[in-house]
Amino acid sequence: MSAAAVPQPRAQSQPSAATERNSRRSLALALLSGAAGAALVLLATSRTWAEGTAAVAQGALPQRADGDDITGLPGALAVVGLAALVAVFAVRRAGRVVVAGLLALCGAGIAVSSVAGASDTGALEDKASKATGLADSAIHDVAHTVWPWVALVGGVLLLLAGLLALGYGRHWPAMSARYERSGTDRPRARRAAPAVDPDRPEDLWKALDRGEDPTGADRHRTDRPDA
Repeated sequence: MSAAAVPQPRAQSQPSAATERNSRRSLALALLSGAAGAALVLLATSRTWAEGTAAVAQGALPQRADGDDITGLPGALAVVGLAALVAVFAVRRAGRVVVAGLLALCGAGIAVSSVAGASDTGALEDKASKATGLADSAIHDVAHTVWPWVALVGGVLLLLAGLLALGYGRHWPAMSARYERSGTDRPRARRAAPAVDPDRPEDLWKALDRGEDPTGADRHRTDRPDA
């Protein structure tokens, strides 16, 4: 009957090992996709999204608009998403779910705003109006680049990182737990103060350096023979 109970710990250890393996994979994938997604968005928003020409008296004046000119939302959400990716490891339980949801929302917002800005010409028209001095200056030969779609890919990667944090984040380590452990281990690691020998002056000086009172130990030693 005792031999029949031996396989039970093995059956219990298999799910925990699989959970730990999945947790490590999801953690690595979330970190990689989140960091790469934020980097792609920040890179894409600094590049030209649309270009065209404005008609002036001397001819045509070329105009360009980058991602930040068309919409500042993807770049701002990329910064917030990157901060949320780091904050996922600083909180636990319900706080981690909230931060993971914020990370996913940042990715979704970047994707939507990037698609909306891929065909926008408002920024080009504003630049053409400033260049010509006319309120309703038309823009011609408008062309859009691939950078809005690069920002879309970055938003999808941030969304994936948020979904992974929502699904597997409860198994990921937390920075606060590590700090608490290190804080509780310090008092246990303290060594007991060595005994002070009143006949050795160097021991008395060392006790004073440690902030101890060597006279108390001396008194305790000299009182023993009288007892």
